[in-house]
Amino acid sequence: FFKVKDIMSAAKPSSPLKLAGLVIAWYAGNTLYNVFNKKATNMIHAHWFVACAQLVVGIVWSLIMWGTGARKAPNLTASDIAACIPIGFCACVSHAGSVLAMGVGAVSFAQIVKACEPVFAAIVGLLLPPMDIKPLLAYMMLIPIVGGVGLACVKEGKGIDINMTAFAYASVANAAAAIKGKLGGSVTKSLKGDKSKNMDSANVYAVMNIISFIFTVPMVVIAELPTLKDTWEEAAAEHGSQAIITNIALSGFFFYIYNEFAFAFTAQVGAVTSSVLNTAKRVIIIVVSAILFAEPMERNTVIGSAIAISGTFAYSLVSKKKPADKSKTA
Repeated sequence: FFKVKDIMSAAKPSSPLKLAGLVIAWYAGNTLYNVFNKKATNMIHAHWFVACAQLVVGIVWSLIMWGTGARKAPNLTASDIAACIPIGFCACVSHAGSVLAMGVGAVSFAQIVKACEPVFAAIVGLLLPPMDIKPLLAYMMLIPIVGGVGLACVKEGKGIDINMTAFAYASVANAAAAIKGKLGGSVTKSLKGDKSKNMDSANVYAVMNIISFIFTVPMVVIAELPTLKDTWEEAAAEHGSQAIITNIALSGFFFYIYNEFAFAFTAQVGAVTSSVLNTAKRVIIIVVSAILFAEPMERNTVIGSAIAISGTFAYSLVSKKKPADKSKTA
């Protein structure tokens, strides 16, 4: 309902109506991505292939935007591209980890574990230079995040019940996302600051998507190519090729679109507001996936996820607060 240039441009402050539209589109796109991604990974057990194919859809979308003139094409030097490569690699691992986690486990469980991303971000902020020290209250908010996820993994009458494979993939995705955020801040700021490079929020994401795809291809070759033909034929015989292609294509389209809307929204309002809304988004995905895929939501799962998400919400609010300027109070 907005023109593409208007949606993706961050040059002018947006009206509350446009910001609301961005949030609605972001939430809807993210929810639909998770739905179609789960359908695709349920149909074909070649999850690296699914992750790779999803990125192809985004590349095609970007090429159409650039080719038709709807968006200016990036104007990058070799050194610019080299600076983007580590970030694109992290984007590859983050995306693939999420797809693999939701492929082998419940979408709701993957989203609960993904709520732990601030824990990884806090650790990365301390380990990788320049050191990013958060307020003490922010670190305290990590306790309910970890505790909530732990409680969500405790099943009544069964004790701790964790899908370790899904947990590991989601944790890898968290770590990669945290490193991407740490490495990407200065690089993207520099690229956006040079108007001659045509690197607005949408093009920054498009370039990272292409690099992510390049890194994903070798993993498909190594992990799945030898059996991919047989896996596809088996899946097609059970579900039909058209259904598999449709779900992969739609998941790829909504993955790319929701990220573009999220990037555009963040450029307008800043990282803190975006982080808070990103946390709220998980609640919608957990509820929708639990209903559509009949994923069990026991009492501990509901309470634990609520605690973890609330902790993430609070962390987002307090982590960016700057310490009081002592020079003013002296």
